[in-house]
Amino acid sequence: MTENYVVVDLEMTGLNPKTDCILEIGAVKAAGKRVQDEFSKLVCPNRPLDDKIAALTGISDEMAAQGEEQDTAVRQFLEFAEDFTWVGHNVMFDYRFIRQWEANHRIQRTCYAVDTLKIARVCLPGLEKKSLDFLCEYFGIKRKAKHRALDDAKATQVLYEMLKDQFLQKEPNLFVPKKMQCSVKRQTPITPRQKEYLTKLMQCHGIVPKIPVDQLCRSEASRLADRIIRQYGKI
Repeated sequence: MTENYVVVDLEMTGLNPKTDCILEIGAVKAAGKRVQDEFSKLVCPNRPLDDKIAALTGISDEMAAQGEEQDTAVRQFLEFAEDFTWVGHNVMFDYRFIRQWEANHRIQRTCYAVDTLKIARVCLPGLEKKSLDFLCEYFGIKRKAKHRALDDAKATQVLYEMLKDQFLQKEPNLFVPKKMQCSVKRQTPITPRQKEYLTKLMQCHGIVPKIPVDQLCRSEASRLADRIIRQYGKI
């Protein structure tokens, strides 16, 4: 168990940290049960949002376009989080996106976390669902907006303290921070030769890229070129 911690919640453009982007970062620092500070940043994904993501989060393309660049937002978040223990609901899912960014920037860092989803699965086996939405309704935790990062982080902080009050004595090990372990490979940027060829290939077939070509990594550029060639042919 830890008294000082940072509750983290991210919104993303999709589920895969290799191909999707962080869309919003929300976090609160807590000492005991009291929130001491908060962090909230929209992140510009430099690509149109899927309709499902826009509907789920309420974040529009126009709003996202006003966000920080990902490098700036993640660095600011990591400075805010310092070396505090993370608390999150399905925290590994969020951590994988941060870890991918760190790997891409050759950053090595140790992170410890407590997962409220794991606690709920063990301590509340009879509940139909263990999602944050369901648990907020079950415990009467109010949010201004669902699936906005800061509001979800605030709700998770309240949920964590309620779970701790009810189950710490019975299941103390669930509240002990565990080292986060996530194996990811560094994504190398697109090469000038790839960029030139892919740009010409798309121009040849009249394809408008959803993602700026220079933002692709080498593997993404290679897969995209292969898909275009299979569907439309070579230059």
